[in-house]
Amino acid sequence: MYSESVTLKNETGLHARPASLFVKEASKYSSEIKVIKDGKEYNAKSIMGILSMGAGMGDSIKIEAIGEDSEEAVKGLVELVNNKFGE
Repeated sequence: MYSESVTLKNETGLHARPASLFVKEASKYSSEIKVIKDGKEYNAKSIMGILSMGAGMGDSIKIEAIGEDSEEAVKGLVELVNNKFGE
């Protein structure tokens, strides 16, 4: 298992376009990936899960992955968040 915490820096947080980019990136990996916010777990490969999280700018989330490419998956998603989803 590998995990990292990251703070959302983009203006809209994980809504609509950023959420779809997040799920698309997460789906590239074979690992099981979860996003944890306020003690609740969400499936990183589910657009409905990510949208239901209601994560906005300034919120801290933890990305956790279990599997053979877990570290690569987490680092890829953290990089996406840190790059503000290309905004």
